[in-house]
Amino acid sequence: MSGAEEAGGGGPAAGPAGAVPAGAGVGVGAGPGAVAGPAAAALGEAAGPGIPDEAGLAGARQLQEAAGDPDAPPKKRLRAAEAAEAAAAAVAAGSGKLEERLYSVLCCTVCLDLPKASVYQCTNGHLMCAGCFIHLLADARLKEEQATCPNCRCEISKSLCCRNLAVEKAVSELPSECGFCLRQFPRSLLERHQKEECQDRVTQCKYKRIGCPWHGPFHELTVHEAACAHPTKTGNELMEILGEMDQSHRKEMQLYNSIFSLLSFEKIGYTDVH
Repeated sequence: MSGAEEAGGGGPAAGPAGAVPAGAGVGVGAGPGAVAGPAAAALGEAAGPGIPDEAGLAGARQLQEAAGDPDAPPKKRLRAAEAAEAAAAAVAAGSGKLEERLYSVLCCTVCLDLPKASVYQCTNGHLMCAGCFIHLLADARLKEEQATCPNCRCEISKSLCCRNLAVEKAVSELPSECGFCLRQFPRSLLERHQKEECQDRVTQCKYKRIGCPWHGPFHELTVHEAACAHPTKTGNELMEILGEMDQSHRKEMQLYNSIFSLLSFEKIGYTDVH
């Protein structure tokens, strides 16, 4: 018996140096009960082309369940069905972009959209954007019920749920398309670009206060203002324009006052309509 076999106690001989047995976990302290993190599963490129990763399959199953939920609103079921088809196609092809696979993993379980601000999670780790989280709490309070996670039905509240900062940072780095110039920017920089930097953003003439109705891309603003006819109008013409603007403003104020009066009632009844 060779020295290697004696050291191994008669077991199978060791393979080539550096070889890792199939199915063995790679990592420090990976015990039998260790669970791979969601980020590692979502970013798992080691599966190779044509082999769908577990995170993509889980995201597709989650979207399919939301699409088939009879209690969900029609709009949510439609969005879930469309997102499930896209996720299933990406998983089946095995060549979906990383951001498309991350979308199904990091999206809110209620509205199925990427969170724009804070991200909350229930005790089982299901994600909810801040708007949906507040809506669930308020809806349960109106019904005098305990708010529950729409995915696992565990109890949720401000004390039970916590923010997931890792998901917030991951979402802020995902690329998003500018609605004006159609260029890709990280979500954390998109709002500033659309408001201050984009040359195609929609803007208004500086003479709008005296009735100029022009609005167009920012790169055309200088040319328009140089040729705008409103600064040269006579006083009578400007008075007529300002009168029309005041009348339109009064109609808007009447509408706002009627809405505020409705919302100022001491008690608003709630009717659950199925």
